[in-house]
Amino acid sequence: MGRWTGMGEFRAAPGCVSVPVKASGCRWEQRFTVRTADPHRGERNSSPEAESALPSGERRQVTFLRADPVVSELEPGEKAVGVIWQGQVVEVRDDGGRRQRTSDSPVGWPEDRLGGAMIRLSFGLPALIGGAWPLFARGDRRHGRAASVVRGHGVGMAGAAVLTLWAQSAGDWALWSVPAVWGPLALLALRP
Repeated sequence: MGRWTGMGEFRAAPGCVSVPVKASGCRWEQRFTVRTADPHRGERNSSPEAESALPSGERRQVTFLRADPVVSELEPGEKAVGVIWQGQVVEVRDDGGRRQRTSDSPVGWPEDRLGGAMIRLSFGLPALIGGAWPLFARGDRRHGRAASVVRGHGVGMAGAAVLTLWAQSAGDWALWSVPAVWGPLALLALRP
C-alpha cells in the first residue's frame, strides 16, 4: 500500500480491540523494550534506527526520517510504545509522551511533497526564466538586469518556503496552513 493511499485510511482506522494476529487495518499500541537506538548523526546515507524487543521476544527493526525528538533520546533497556498499523510500526512514543513517526508512517508525506514542490517552483522557475532571458535578449543591458531581479525574487521566495516549511514542521501545523503562510511571505519577497 502506498503512503498516499494509506494516509486517510490510517487517520480513520479504529483502535484494535484485541492483539491482531496478522497485518490489520486497525491501530494497535504495543509496549516494547529498546534494544538499540542509533541516530546515525553525521553519517551519510544512514537513517536513524532502533531495534526493539516485544514481550513475545520478537525483535523489530524500525527506521526513522530524522533523529529527533524520540530516537535521539532512546536508551537500551528503556520502555516505549509503538503504534502498529498494517503490520508496520508507524509511530513510536517514549515514556515522556513524545511521538515520532517512522519511515513507514503514511502521515506527513503530503507535507513533504508539497514542500518539495514549493521550493522547486519558487526557486527553479525564476532561476530558469532568469537564466534563459538574457540568452534571448543578447546585448540589451536592461534585460540582463531584469533577469537578475527575477533570479533574486526566486531566492527570496525559496527562502520564504524553507522558513514556512520549518515552522510547519516544528509547530505541527495543518497542511492548508503551508500555502496560507507562504503566500504572503512570497509576496513580500517579490516587492521591489
